[in-house]
Amino acid sequence: MDKISLAIDRIVEAALSRIPGALMAVALLIGGAWLIGMVMRVLRGRFERRNIDLSLRDFVLSIIKFILYTMLLLSVASMVGIQTTSFVAVLGAASLSIGLALQGSLSNFAGGVLILLFRPFRVGDYITAAAASGVVEKIDILYTTLRSPEGIAVFIPNGPLANGVISNFSSITRRRLEYNIGLRPDADVRQARDEILAVLKGDDRLLQTPAPDVFVAELTEAAVQLLVRAWAPKEVFREAYHDNLERIRTTLDTRLIRVTVQGNPFDAV
Repeated sequence: MDKISLAIDRIVEAALSRIPGALMAVALLIGGAWLIGMVMRVLRGRFERRNIDLSLRDFVLSIIKFILYTMLLLSVASMVGIQTTSFVAVLGAASLSIGLALQGSLSNFAGGVLILLFRPFRVGDYITAAAASGVVEKIDILYTTLRSPEGIAVFIPNGPLANGVISNFSSITRRRLEYNIGLRPDADVRQARDEILAVLKGDDRLLQTPAPDVFVAELTEAAVQLLVRAWAPKEVFREAYHDNLERIRTTLDTRLIRVTVQGNPFDAV
């Protein structure tokens, strides 16, 4: 009987000794949760004032919130006497294993964060990158989706995309039309040049500053290569490009100047 009473006394004494720590842990939990909420509101306001992308904003805030709450729970557990050393060790080992298994995905994740942060392109832009071209439809944290001129959905991992060369055709105000024209060696180069310039200057869509230009790019035994250049606003570039390619060929054929006319398909998108 005395042993039972002694055991009960020890249990009560141990419980009473832990009450202050438990109260402090509860106070820390409540105060920490309030502080984390305030920090999240401040960060959200900063992100909104800086016009940071919504998808990046929510993702970064969720990561920060997870880290802060993890630290808070570990602190509370330590205050009430729970040993957290082994838990932290297991968590670290698990994180390392997951990181090694998901190296490619982590690279894409980091690339997605960089793209959303530095914004080399936006949804709706026409870009060429990673051997693909198209209009940007969606920027996710792991993949970016393009819609090619043929209507094909192209999914590009963000890791190679962020580390590669990106050509953004929507961030410019004008684009250059460029054609390669091959004349017969006995053709009248000056006449052909005048005819081409007349076609280009007759198109109101083309800019006159800088003025259209035609010059000899190469001389060979088989042909005289002319290089034709003109500038157009990006909004009418596609139509002006194809229309003038056809007009130049038709005009030179009408003047009996035998030619081969080629445009740059890359510039026709």
